[in-house]
Amino acid sequence: MDFFWLNTAFEVIDMRSFSNLWFWIALAVLWSTAAHWVIGVPFDMVQRANRGQDAALRDVETLANMHARRLIHIFDVSGIWATGFIFFALAALASLGFVYGLEFAQAVFLLGFPMSIVWGLSLHSARAIPGMEVGALLEHLRWHRVKVQMVGVVSIFATSMWGMYVNMSVNVLGG
Repeated sequence: MDFFWLNTAFEVIDMRSFSNLWFWIALAVLWSTAAHWVIGVPFDMVQRANRGQDAALRDVETLANMHARRLIHIFDVSGIWATGFIFFALAALASLGFVYGLEFAQAVFLLGFPMSIVWGLSLHSARAIPGMEVGALLEHLRWHRVKVQMVGVVSIFATSMWGMYVNMSVNVLGG
Protein backbone atom coordinates (compact mmCIF):
# COMPACT_ATOMS: atom_id res chain seq x y z
CA MET A 1 0.00 0.00 0.00
CA ASP A 2 1.37 3.38 -0.99
CA PHE A 3 1.33 6.12 1.63
CA PHE A 4 2.25 8.87 -0.81
CA TRP A 5 0.01 11.53 0.76
CA LEU A 6 1.15 10.70 4.28
CA ASN A 7 4.81 10.77 3.30
CA THR A 8 4.31 14.05 1.46
CA ALA A 9 2.56 15.59 4.47
CA PHE A 10 5.40 14.60 6.81
CA GLU A 11 7.95 16.01 4.37
CA VAL A 12 6.12 19.33 3.97
CA ILE A 13 5.05 19.79 7.59
CA ASP A 14 7.86 19.76 10.14
CA MET A 15 6.66 17.30 12.78
CA ARG A 16 9.41 18.17 15.25
CA SER A 17 7.83 19.97 18.18
CA PHE A 18 10.26 22.76 19.03
CA SER A 19 10.71 23.94 15.46
CA ASN A 20 6.98 23.89 14.79
CA LEU A 21 5.16 27.23 14.96
CA TRP A 22 1.98 25.50 16.16
CA PHE A 23 3.72 24.29 19.32
CA TRP A 24 4.69 27.85 20.26
CA ILE A 25 1.20 29.12 19.45
CA ALA A 26 -0.25 26.38 21.68
CA LEU A 27 2.17 27.34 24.47
CA ALA A 28 1.12 31.00 24.27
CA VAL A 29 -2.60 30.13 24.20
CA LEU A 30 -2.20 27.70 27.10
CA TRP A 31 -0.58 30.27 29.38
CA SER A 32 -2.73 33.21 28.37
CA THR A 33 -5.83 31.10 29.05
CA ALA A 34 -4.46 29.83 32.37
CA ALA A 35 -3.72 33.39 33.51
CA HIS A 36 -7.07 34.77 32.33
CA TRP A 37 -9.37 32.17 33.94
CA VAL A 38 -8.59 32.37 37.65
CA ILE A 39 -10.35 29.35 39.23
CA GLY A 40 -13.06 29.60 36.59
CA VAL A 41 -13.51 33.36 36.92
CA PRO A 42 -12.43 35.57 34.00
CA PHE A 43 -9.93 38.08 35.29
CA ASP A 44 -11.56 41.03 33.51
CA MET A 45 -14.60 40.36 35.72
CA VAL A 46 -12.35 40.44 38.81
CA GLN A 47 -11.00 43.81 37.65
CA ARG A 48 -14.53 45.19 37.15
CA ALA A 49 -15.44 43.94 40.63
CA ASN A 50 -12.35 45.68 42.04
CA ARG A 51 -13.66 48.92 40.54
CA GLY A 52 -16.85 48.44 42.52
CA GLN A 53 -19.35 47.31 39.90
CA ASP A 54 -22.10 45.61 41.92
CA ALA A 55 -23.10 43.11 39.22
CA ALA A 56 -19.48 42.06 38.73
CA LEU A 57 -19.03 41.66 42.51
CA ARG A 58 -22.00 39.30 42.71
CA ASP A 59 -20.89 37.41 39.60
CA VAL A 60 -17.32 36.95 40.87
CA GLU A 61 -18.54 35.73 44.24
CA THR A 62 -20.99 33.29 42.62
CA LEU A 63 -18.54 31.98 40.02
CA ALA A 64 -15.63 31.66 42.44
CA ASN A 65 -17.66 29.76 45.01
CA MET A 66 -19.24 27.55 42.35
CA HIS A 67 -15.92 26.64 40.72
CA ALA A 68 -14.15 26.24 44.06
CA ARG A 69 -16.78 23.77 45.28
CA ARG A 70 -16.57 21.95 41.94
CA LEU A 71 -12.77 21.60 42.13
CA ILE A 72 -12.95 20.43 45.74
CA HIS A 73 -15.63 17.88 44.85
CA ILE A 74 -13.64 16.55 41.89
CA PHE A 75 -10.56 16.15 44.05
CA ASP A 76 -12.48 14.57 46.92
CA VAL A 77 -14.11 12.04 44.59
CA SER A 78 -11.20 11.15 42.34
CA GLY A 79 -8.20 13.11 43.56
CA ILE A 80 -5.94 10.23 44.53
CA TRP A 81 -6.57 8.36 41.28
CA ALA A 82 -6.29 11.48 39.14
CA THR A 83 -3.08 12.55 40.88
CA GLY A 84 -1.60 9.08 40.43
CA PHE A 85 -2.53 8.99 36.75
CA ILE A 86 -1.20 12.50 36.12
CA PHE A 87 2.14 11.76 37.77
CA PHE A 88 2.39 8.41 35.99
CA ALA A 89 1.78 10.17 32.66
CA LEU A 90 4.30 12.90 33.50
CA ALA A 91 6.90 10.31 34.55
CA ALA A 92 6.32 8.37 31.33
CA LEU A 93 6.63 11.56 29.26
CA ALA A 94 9.79 12.60 31.11
CA SER A 95 11.32 9.15 30.58
CA LEU A 96 10.39 8.97 26.91
CA GLY A 97 11.48 12.55 26.31
CA PHE A 98 14.61 13.06 28.33
CA VAL A 99 15.95 9.51 28.64
CA TYR A 100 15.01 8.16 25.20
CA GLY A 101 15.17 11.50 23.35
CA LEU A 102 11.62 11.63 21.96
CA GLU A 103 11.10 15.31 21.19
CA PHE A 104 7.30 15.14 21.15
CA ALA A 105 7.29 13.68 24.68
CA GLN A 106 9.63 16.48 25.82
CA ALA A 107 7.23 19.07 24.40
CA VAL A 108 4.15 17.54 26.01
CA PHE A 109 5.98 17.21 29.33
CA LEU A 110 7.03 20.88 29.19
CA LEU A 111 3.36 21.78 28.69
CA GLY A 112 1.93 19.33 31.22
CA PHE A 113 4.29 19.56 34.19
CA PRO A 114 3.80 23.29 34.83
CA MET A 115 0.05 22.88 34.35
CA SER A 116 0.07 20.24 37.09
CA ILE A 117 1.62 22.88 39.36
CA VAL A 118 -1.15 25.29 38.36
CA TRP A 119 -3.71 22.56 39.11
CA GLY A 120 -2.23 22.15 42.59
CA LEU A 121 -2.24 25.90 43.17
CA SER A 122 -5.86 26.08 42.00
CA LEU A 123 -6.91 23.30 44.33
CA HIS A 124 -5.13 24.99 47.25
CA SER A 125 -6.85 28.30 46.44
CA ALA A 126 -10.22 26.61 45.94
CA ARG A 127 -10.10 25.15 49.45
CA ALA A 128 -9.73 28.68 50.89
CA ILE A 129 -12.53 30.31 48.86
CA PRO A 130 -15.84 28.99 50.33
CA GLY A 131 -17.12 31.38 52.97
CA MET A 132 -14.59 34.11 52.10
CA GLU A 133 -15.89 37.69 52.15
CA VAL A 134 -15.87 39.54 48.82
CA GLY A 135 -12.94 41.89 49.47
CA ALA A 136 -10.71 39.04 50.62
CA LEU A 137 -11.93 36.93 47.70
CA LEU A 138 -10.89 39.55 45.14
CA GLU A 139 -7.44 39.83 46.74
CA HIS A 140 -7.15 36.03 46.86
CA LEU A 141 -8.02 35.69 43.17
CA ARG A 142 -5.54 38.43 42.25
CA TRP A 143 -2.71 36.71 44.14
CA HIS A 144 -3.64 33.35 42.65
CA ARG A 145 -3.33 34.89 39.18
CA VAL A 146 0.09 36.34 40.05
CA LYS A 147 1.26 32.87 41.16
CA VAL A 148 -0.03 31.30 37.92
CA GLN A 149 1.73 34.01 35.91
CA MET A 150 4.99 33.36 37.75
CA VAL A 151 4.75 29.64 36.98
CA GLY A 152 3.98 30.60 33.39
CA VAL A 153 6.98 32.89 33.05
CA VAL A 154 9.34 30.26 34.41
CA SER A 155 7.72 27.60 32.22
CA ILE A 156 7.90 29.66 29.03
CA PHE A 157 11.52 30.56 29.75
CA ALA A 158 12.50 26.93 30.45
CA THR A 159 10.59 25.67 27.42
CA SER A 160 12.13 28.26 25.10
CA MET A 161 15.65 27.54 26.41
CA TRP A 162 15.15 23.80 25.98
CA GLY A 163 13.58 24.32 22.55
CA MET A 164 16.52 26.42 21.39
CA TYR A 165 18.96 23.82 22.71
CA VAL A 166 17.13 21.02 20.88
CA ASN A 167 16.90 23.01 17.65
CA MET A 168 20.59 23.95 17.81
CA SER A 169 21.71 20.40 18.60
CA VAL A 170 19.62 18.98 15.74
CA ASN A 171 20.40 21.68 13.18
CA VAL A 172 23.93 22.80 14.10
CA LEU A 173 25.47 19.84 15.87
CA GLY A 174 23.73 17.24 13.72
CA GLY A 175 22.23 15.59 16.85
